[in-house]
Amino acid sequence: MYLNDINDTDSYIVNKINAGELIKRRLYDIGLISGTTIKRLFISPSKRIKAYLIRDSIIAIRDRDAKLINVSEIND
Repeated sequence: MYLNDINDTDSYIVNKINAGELIKRRLYDIGLISGTTIKRLFISPSKRIKAYLIRDSIIAIRDRDAKLINVSEIND
């Protein structure tokens, strides 16, 4: 499953980032690496940008970039 596919506000864990080096570096710089917990918080009115909670920070990620981030649901 990819980050842009989630339709709820449950927590997920990042498995892999399948992006080019520039985008991957930017995501790494904000702390989004394999094993990171991520949770969707808000959706923009255009529905193309969503805000996520990543390491106690709210980060907006475009859907075109979110579709490169492989995640799995955390089963509590």
